[in-house]
Amino acid sequence: MPDAAAEAATASAARSEGDQGAAADPLDPGPGGGFVAATLDELSRVVWPSRQQLFSESVGVILMVALSAAAIAAIDRFYSWASSQVFR
Repeated sequence: MPDAAAEAATASAARSEGDQGAAADPLDPGPGGGFVAATLDELSRVVWPSRQQLFSESVGVILMVALSAAAIAAIDRFYSWASSQVFR
């Protein structure tokens, strides 16, 4: 009975040798040049946020960035003050 490592190596070798059963790469335009069509198809599947959701999430991001900047500034000022006390 083969172990799991041997099975994984066999599967990896089959993939690297160009397994014909694998699905085509959707980013490869191929001879038909279907990249643009595939991109438009993916964009039609996107669930776009509502105006209210976009606004509330943008406010949340701006608040978190402002709080993070304030925390980093406070820590920086503390270490600046501490180093000026130590290295007079």
